[in-house]
Order: sequence, then structure tokens, then C-alpha cells
Amino acid sequence: MNLVVTEVEFGERPPVTKPHPDLLKFLGEDGIRKIVDEHYEAIRDSEIRFMFPMEEEEFEAAKKRAADFFIQILGGHPHFSETRGAPRMVGRHAPFRITPSARKVWLELYIPIFERLSDKVPEPLIEIFWNYLNIFSIWMINTKEDQ
Repeated sequence: MNLVVTEVEFGERPPVTKPHPDLLKFLGEDGIRKIVDEHYEAIRDSEIRFMFPMEEEEFEAAKKRAADFFIQILGGHPHFSETRGAPRMVGRHAPFRITPSARKVWLELYIPIFERLSDKVPEPLIEIFWNYLNIFSIWMINTKEDQ
């Protein structure tokens, strides 16, 4: 499986291609929520945990919003838009100091999750979703490393 983190210059924003909806068809909403849950649980023990809510209720709400967003972007029910409005993710992440290294940690925390999925999910579907996350996460970078 080819899960490579793309390195870019600060301010670059390559075109984002939505992931293929077959991943949602294959895993269902519960499967997507499980991926997000595992990812957030990994974040709790990572060096970027300070970027996420500390209180359990807020942390769970953030986890739900992330899963809602991914379900919607995969062509599923628009849970995110119904509860939060248009995604506008760059603007929503603007208040947070997201450096290239924080983005890399966030993205790499998905790798073991996707590796565990590879015996149940066709690798091309995982790679397509990875490619989306890889480029999508570049757009969230809003702070240079040394600031």
C-alpha cells in the first residue's frame, strides 16, 4: 500500500480531488465513524493532542463532526452541512496553529489504521481516501514551522 505524505512549500495548495464514494459503500457510516474514532484516540496520545479539545464531551463532539464531514465528502448523508453549515474547512481551521509538522503527525496517525483495514478493504479504496486526506490536509496548514 502506498501511503506517502506529500511535502510542499508553505502556502502551496494543490488541487483536491474528492475521494471515491465506494469506500463509504464498502464500510458504511459506522465504518467511517470507526476510522475517525481510532484516529482521534491515537491523537489523544500524540504530540498534537494539545490542538484538540481536552474535555471529553467537546472531544467527542469534534470526533463526531470529523466523521460527519468524511461521510458527507464520500457522498453520504450531509450530516455535517445539516448541523454546521457549509464545510469551509480552511476557515474553520484558521483559529488553530497548524504547522507542516502538525499536519504530518495528524496524517501519519492514519497509517496504522489503514494498514489494519487493508485485509478487509480493497487497497485502491484506501489509497484513494489517503490521497484525499494527504492533499486536503495541506490546505489546513496555516502557520510556518518557525512561527
